[in-house]
Amino acid sequence: MDAAQPAPAQVPGPCAYLPAEHADVIRQVLDRVGDKWTMLVVVTLRDGPRRYTDLQREIPGISQRMLTLTLRQLQQDGLVTRTAYAEVPPRVEYALTPLSRSLLEIITPLVNWASEHHDEIRANQARAAARTVGSRGQ
Repeated sequence: MDAAQPAPAQVPGPCAYLPAEHADVIRQVLDRVGDKWTMLVVVTLRDGPRRYTDLQREIPGISQRMLTLTLRQLQQDGLVTRTAYAEVPPRVEYALTPLSRSLLEIITPLVNWASEHHDEIRANQARAAARTVGSRGQ
């Protein structure tokens, strides 16, 4: 190490083991895989390739724009493949890569947890909203 350059500051806490030079990419990856649409697309593709219209139908609430953007980002990150078949009419399928299959092992339990605790979370949100409205009236 050059004596003119100070040693990098050690980050305290749970992120201390992460190399500082990887921080930007790690944040980008966490932002991508933590996105609700990314998780739902990956979980939807777990049973095999799907066409765009199938994905749009099987993921409630996703707009055409968000599905297109999410698929494009997942392709760029190497998490989804896009295969265009030379047929009439043209057919395009999206599938998981081995990299995203390892991600699937992580996010499937999270998606299942959200589904299993949906009612409890909604009830907590309703109680919190009622408290907020009640405190404004005082």
